Amino acid sequence: MRAAAGPAARARTVIRGPRGARGARAAAGAGAAAAAALLAGCTQPAVAATPMQIGPAYVTQPGQAKSTSAYMTIQNNTSRPDRLVSASTSAGGQVRFYGPGARGAVTAVSAIPIPADRTVRLRPNSYHLTIIDPGHMTSGHQITLKLVFARTGTIRIAASVTNPQSGGSSYFLN
Repeated sequence: MRAAAGPAARARTVIRGPRGARGARAAAGAGAAAAAALLAGCTQPAVAATPMQIGPAYVTQPGQAKSTSAYMTIQNNTSRPDRLVSASTSAGGQVRFYGPGARGAVTAVSAIPIPADRTVRLRPNSYHLTIIDPGHMTSGHQITLKLVFARTGTIRIAASVTNPQSGGSSYFLN
């Protein structure tokens, strides 16, 4: 390395890495370009969290009663409460909402409240969906649930069809 004259030359440092001077200069150039892009505001903006996240969804395989239930976890990531106001399935049938009532009974409700910054778990003997007269559903397959929220709008999710009597889902054990 030869000695350089002047203040600008003294500020320059030669770095020799495993790829030699050329690789080190390329790495330093890439780092400088990234720093310049950051300072110029050329980076992508941070992605906001999804307002509503739906966890694993399960639908029990219909039995003789010609109705079934759907269970899932709904997480509201906003500071505003929301409500699940409507639902439908790719398997057909009519979807009704049920929730806790007086003396521990489960009763029909018009909507399922989803509090701000909270997670609501739809499960037996609590809030859940009941599908009346669904079409054919086979354990091990999936159907699509279309969920409509008052604020968030429509979200479509896949729900696994399970047969809890044959150990088709551990969801009910959690």
